[in-house]
Amino acid sequence: MPEPAWPPRRPRRRGLGLAAIGLSVAALVTAGSAWAMHSAAPAVLTTSQIAAKVDPGLVDVVSTLGYQRGVSEGTGLVLTSSGEVLTNNHVIAGATSVKVIDVGNGRTYQAVVVGYDESHDIAVLRLVGASGLPAVAIGDSSTVAAGQRVVALGNAGGKGGTPAVATGKIVALRSTITASDHASGTSEQLTGLIRSNVGIQPGDSGGPLVSTTGRVIGLDTAAGASSSGPQGTATATQAYSIPINGAIAIADQIEAGRASATTHIGATGFLGVAFQSVPAVPGTSASGAEVAGVVPGSAAAQTGLTSGDVIVSVDGRQITAPSDIRTALVAHHPGDKISIGWVDQSGQAHTATVPLTVGPAG
Repeated sequence: MPEPAWPPRRPRRRGLGLAAIGLSVAALVTAGSAWAMHSAAPAVLTTSQIAAKVDPGLVDVVSTLGYQRGVSEGTGLVLTSSGEVLTNNHVIAGATSVKVIDVGNGRTYQAVVVGYDESHDIAVLRLVGASGLPAVAIGDSSTVAAGQRVVALGNAGGKGGTPAVATGKIVALRSTITASDHASGTSEQLTGLIRSNVGIQPGDSGGPLVSTTGRVIGLDTAAGASSSGPQGTATATQAYSIPINGAIAIADQIEAGRASATTHIGATGFLGVAFQSVPAVPGTSASGAEVAGVVPGSAAAQTGLTSGDVIVSVDGRQITAPSDIRTALVAHHPGDKISIGWVDQSGQAHTATVPLTVGPAG
């Protein structure tokens, strides 16, 4: 089976891939959520009725990736009338600014990233100056079953306007994928996902997977295709959605300001380093994250780090890959002082303590 690919945001600068499809532990179940969970059982709706009900609660998310000189586009769900929006972390990852176009009223808002959880691919935005927005109806993903008909809506292709519609059925529950960012060489394993055969596309990430009653049961996050028959002539879509119960549980945590080992609240602390590989440190058996470039004025620039240096520790945490640096910085914010250890190209070891600057989200 060929490697699946994100349908996530519609990137204009990089692609992401998926692999290792299998089974995993069940997703989180929401308890005492701040967002309304509708329990009455309404009548089954047609696809056009579902779209008419859900569309006003959707937004198009456009992220400006200042340091990568690009733009990415995705979808989001309005959770409150005052403009709390749920989307995927990878839709806003690397964003130096985010704007949101509300489908319901057609207005464009600047968005503040309230917080994000990279390991679960969840982010919460707050729209500046928003009020009176219609919100999506949240369903209960613990009740979904294989064979159930579903509808996905979103900003397919980054075209904006009326959300695109795709239909299909749930194929499996509790699926696992590994999402890889080829630009940074990092990956995240997502578990407990709903797998369907809905034909979602780039730009649909952060959009809703909806039941036939018009309630959101999943947050679309990735898609791919499998081949069968001679020379892989037949293909079948595989779409993956985060169960809405788990997504809302994390959104509640973010809204409550409860940081964790994986959940970051508020502005992102920025080291200001780009990486290209994870080699052995010169003259040692240790490894680290090799610096490919340094942003002028950043914390890294203040230390004297240059391309070719290898970072081996951050705040006393051993670094063996670029992902270790992101993990070490999750709990930090702009202004926090951190210690950095690195080895230069001649094999000389260095340490420095510097304050983090304001960096891109996610």
